[in-house]
Amino acid sequence: MRKTLGWLLSLVVLIGTMGAAGSTAHAATAAEPAAAADIKDQILGIPGMSLIEEKPYPGYRFFVLNYEQPVDHRQPWKGTFKQRLTLLHKDVSRPSVFFTSGYNVNTNPRRSEPTTIIDGNQVSMEYRFFTPSRPDPANWAHLDIWQAASDQHRIFTALKKIYKKNWLATGGSKGGMTATYYERFYPRDMDGVVAYVAPNDVANKEDSAYDRFFAKVGTKECRDRLNAVQREALVRREPLEAKYAAAAAENGWTFTTVGSLDKAYEAVVLDYVWAFWQYSLLADCASIPAAATATDQEIWDSIDAISGFSAYADQGLQTYTPYYYQAGTQLGSPDIKQPHLGNLSRYGYQPPRNFVPRDIPMTFQPGAMADIDRWVRDNANQMLFVYGQNDPWGAEPFRIGYTARDSYVMTAPGANHGANVAKLLDGEKALATAKILQWAGVAPAATLADTGRAAPLAAPDAELDRRDLEREPQLRP
Repeated sequence: MRKTLGWLLSLVVLIGTMGAAGSTAHAATAAEPAAAADIKDQILGIPGMSLIEEKPYPGYRFFVLNYEQPVDHRQPWKGTFKQRLTLLHKDVSRPSVFFTSGYNVNTNPRRSEPTTIIDGNQVSMEYRFFTPSRPDPANWAHLDIWQAASDQHRIFTALKKIYKKNWLATGGSKGGMTATYYERFYPRDMDGVVAYVAPNDVANKEDSAYDRFFAKVGTKECRDRLNAVQREALVRREPLEAKYAAAAAENGWTFTTVGSLDKAYEAVVLDYVWAFWQYSLLADCASIPAAATATDQEIWDSIDAISGFSAYADQGLQTYTPYYYQAGTQLGSPDIKQPHLGNLSRYGYQPPRNFVPRDIPMTFQPGAMADIDRWVRDNANQMLFVYGQNDPWGAEPFRIGYTARDSYVMTAPGANHGANVAKLLDGEKALATAKILQWAGVAPAATLADTGRAAPLAAPDAELDRRDLEREPQLRP
């Protein structure tokens, strides 16, 4: 544990070698004592743990599991729910990574970047209140960052009895936020934290950092091109909303939560510039149509490809109700001015309250993020934050203060919301890789002697390391 060693750190992220050619899931556990119980039996021996399914993958064992959690960790006797998690098992002699997306868990074998770097096991947790990991009945007051961190702490405490080597927490975007909050509330659990592209909205009502970001990101030519298409989509609101109504009828979209098709349409259009920089690169500006000569269909296609017209229909919002609830109660959400739209916008950037059913009460807690920010600045210990230069969510990043120890904030040049260690400049990439290896307790002697020689321990695996990025509305990090 880092506390004993002085802390030798969450897309849409990436470990464990494939092993030698022809390796099997059985071979992955060959190094374990012959008398040891099968890993599945050990896992299912944990009280409250149950198996959903096991999926084969060469060199690993992969389990989809349920774990019984208290609905309220402050009053655990008042009911439980089943929380999904997955376990990519390599070997109990290897370190482990606790990955969180902050949303639903991916039930296919995947490994995060730190898992690849340290060649270890990976536990992935579904965030509470994302179905099916939702209490029934659902008391939404029990959806907060401390309760979620406590879910993670209980899972770690149970699995640490089997996976005794070092542990790292990681996640991208809301998952990076989740890993950070976990560290704040349970700082003795992990040996390091790697948080990717994690927003840090300290003061929800002060969002000028985003306005400054959009005034300088990329090139003026690209910004002007994007702004012109966005503006044109509001100028042509009538014919394009007719297309939207036809698409809604065809797909069965309804707009009860947001209130009307008009409000949903504008929300999608106002996401356009943000979503471009979140998911695209400067080179992709070439694909943006020239607004002045573009047809209605070209404007529609560009907005749909980048923002997604299904996003603010009831059917698009339903999955992410827990996120919008948290954005409106603790996490905060951005509000940008977009002056190029003039008086064409009827609603402005709509708040999270507009995207959560009205029968779910919401009250914002302004001190929640200020507490996290203050704690990270003053107490960060073996934490690494990675951002993308052109990612809007990085406009309000976490920062490290003078009293932080062995912690870093790094930015990948030209990168978007998919920024990771591999995209950093060579010097920072080597340092970040070395730190991850050190914190996991598996740094080779050559790396300890020279961080410039640091490299991932696991061989690449195109399928296992694939990032299943999905299009997200702007308000979702």
